[in-house]
Amino acid sequence: MPPRSAVPVLAAVVVTVLAWASAFIAIRAVGADLSPGPLALGRLLVGTAVLGVLLGVTRGPWVAPTGREWRLLAVCGVGWFGVYNVALNAAEQHLDAGTTAMLVNVGPILIAVLAGLWLGEGLPRRLAAGLAVAFAGVLLIGVSTRGADADVGGVVLCLVAAVTYAVGVVAQKPVLRRLPPLQVTFTACASGTLCCLPWAGSLAAELGQAPPGSVAGLVYLGAVPTALAFSTWAYALARTDAGRLGVTTYLVPPLVVLMGWLLLGEVPPALAVVGGGVCLAGVALSRRRSPVRRPQLQRAGAGA
Repeated sequence: MPPRSAVPVLAAVVVTVLAWASAFIAIRAVGADLSPGPLALGRLLVGTAVLGVLLGVTRGPWVAPTGREWRLLAVCGVGWFGVYNVALNAAEQHLDAGTTAMLVNVGPILIAVLAGLWLGEGLPRRLAAGLAVAFAGVLLIGVSTRGADADVGGVVLCLVAAVTYAVGVVAQKPVLRRLPPLQVTFTACASGTLCCLPWAGSLAAELGQAPPGSVAGLVYLGAVPTALAFSTWAYALARTDAGRLGVTTYLVPPLVVLMGWLLLGEVPPALAVVGGGVCLAGVALSRRRSPVRRPQLQRAGAGA
């Protein structure tokens, strides 16, 4: 049973993983009516609005960022919130949701490497082993669910999303040492919104023709996988190493396959189920900590 102090972090991770997994399904559905750029802008507009309301309700302290923190927030916002969302939306125009989720999950490996190099987190043996096991599970799922319509363009877009995701996480981590997580998420989301504003005209035109279901999907993407999940992620990241937290997102691909089965009627192959189990094993391995040896009490000497 986890210690009481770890329960809120674990709950935040669970919310984040479930919400991000659902996003792959929602993007696939909404993408039939909204193109990648306008969809990213609409999602970020809703997310920024919800985060702004949360900031007003909680009335938490606003800490003025330093110049370096502003630069890191810009990297996180433009890269992870802006470029990542556009690339992810475009990738799902070429690939199915499950394959996209698996390819984007190259990101945790990049996070672990970048965090080890730039943040001085190192690469503990258990984390490295967990990464290898979890990535093997992702490969198993990829082999079992690859589709004939997969093309090079979609793969490249997934890799762009993975790189910007990893860079965004590593840029976000140092800022969270001083700034509140909700403020960091709001600022990064607003930055991503600003860089997507060139699609404002297209968003207005496409929303006018989109069915209510797609509009509702857009609102969901902004409110839950963006505003809620990025906030819970920032909360957990402020209390966990970036590499150790990043590997938990290996749970997303098997969840996407499961959701696709339940919501879209896509029955996963047996090998995909095995791959999902391997992913879970890798995450469990990476989250384990080495046992701490208690110092042995020295026996008192005879003359003590």
